[in-house]
Amino acid sequence: MTAVVAEPGLITPRVRLPRGRSRGPKALLRAFGPLSILAAWWIASATGVLTADLLASPPQVWHAAVKLWDSGQLSDALVVSLGRAGTGLVFGVSAGLVLGVLTGSRRLGEDLLDSAVQTLRALPFLSLVPLFMVWFGIGESARVVLIAVATTFPMYVSTFGAVRTTDRKLLEAARTFGMSRAATIRQVILPSALPALLSGLRLSTTLSVIALIAAEEINSTAGLGYLMAQAQNFSRTDILTVIILIYGLLGLTADIAIRGLERVLMPWRNAGGAR
Repeated sequence: MTAVVAEPGLITPRVRLPRGRSRGPKALLRAFGPLSILAAWWIASATGVLTADLLASPPQVWHAAVKLWDSGQLSDALVVSLGRAGTGLVFGVSAGLVLGVLTGSRRLGEDLLDSAVQTLRALPFLSLVPLFMVWFGIGESARVVLIAVATTFPMYVSTFGAVRTTDRKLLEAARTFGMSRAATIRQVILPSALPALLSGLRLSTTLSVIALIAAEEINSTAGLGYLMAQAQNFSRTDILTVIILIYGLLGLTADIAIRGLERVLMPWRNAGGAR
């Protein structure tokens, strides 16, 4: 290899390669925040700053979780709530994906559909709860539709933007090789839009948990929302805290799963970065 010789008066450029960070310190840094909150909560409960009627202590919350799990109430409620959130998420993400491809890839589709979708997107989905109760009653349909509506729009916005910004050279090459419209969408547009699609999926998944909490306020007789309503009636802050933590864990688990999916589908994004 030929050495680079700097001209007189010029500084030889130094190449700075990104340094990888070992997993151990990174995991410790990420765990520091949650552990600090847990320690503060524990100390406040032990010293009497937080009383049980305001917020149960960590040991009380743990014992309540174990008791609910041993009795089968928690596992049954989890199955019901995950079924609602998953069903609504599948319908919402599918609708957002199809609408985004239609409006992003066809000017006619954009003219016909985008203004209507953007108008509906501006409506807070929580304001639709009374209307859905009138239309679908207080059964499972209203809950699933509410979650589906909440998760449609993040996926739509991400898909629409990604499809609109597809590399024109790739599209021209697809036309040159005689690819059909469906094949172009399947083999060119969607793969190039994959990073944005996964970002939209992450947002939709997070919103599905938020919408689940709202949906389970609709006269639930099963699920995590039902357990929470029962605990509220008896002022059981330990059970309330268990359910709130489970809602948080559901969102966190879904986010971690999609990050794992990103690493599998887009391994080049793990190779480096600006940090």
